[in-house]
Amino acid sequence: MHAILRHFLDTPLQTLRDGEILVAEGERTGRLFALAEGRLEVVRGDTQVAILTEPGSIVGETSVLLDAPHSATVRALGDARVHRVNDGEAFFAERPELGWILARLLARRLNAGTTYLADLKRQVTGAGNELEKVSETLESLLHRQEAAPQTDSARDPGR
Repeated sequence: MHAILRHFLDTPLQTLRDGEILVAEGERTGRLFALAEGRLEVVRGDTQVAILTEPGSIVGETSVLLDAPHSATVRALGDARVHRVNDGEAFFAERPELGWILARLLARRLNAGTTYLADLKRQVTGAGNELEKVSETLESLLHRQEAAPQTDSARDPGR
């Protein structure tokens, strides 16, 4: 994560108080954040999915890369400081070397998620009618490939 943090050192720091929301699920901001210090809780719906403690942990990258609303709410657990970037797309465009670092991070997340889904699929296969529906859903998730996201960005060379 320190490799990511290096790219944010020249960006402004934002201080968060305990419980303060950094990004809200469903909101579209285009912002990126990198944890400088403290703890951040990631919540999707009513489920806590992660607690970020490592400096350089990045927030908002999926939303920026997919040009989609934030998929989770992120809030401070205690006081925290984050580096803030208001235009995440421009930030990534200005730092192409960050793309490789981010690709590896996202590949690790995808690998972990796929491994978990495959294990869950093995557990429910042949377990009965209701769980077979879960198995079918997992199968579609394991092989899901969406078309490239469409953006309205002037930086998108395909437009």
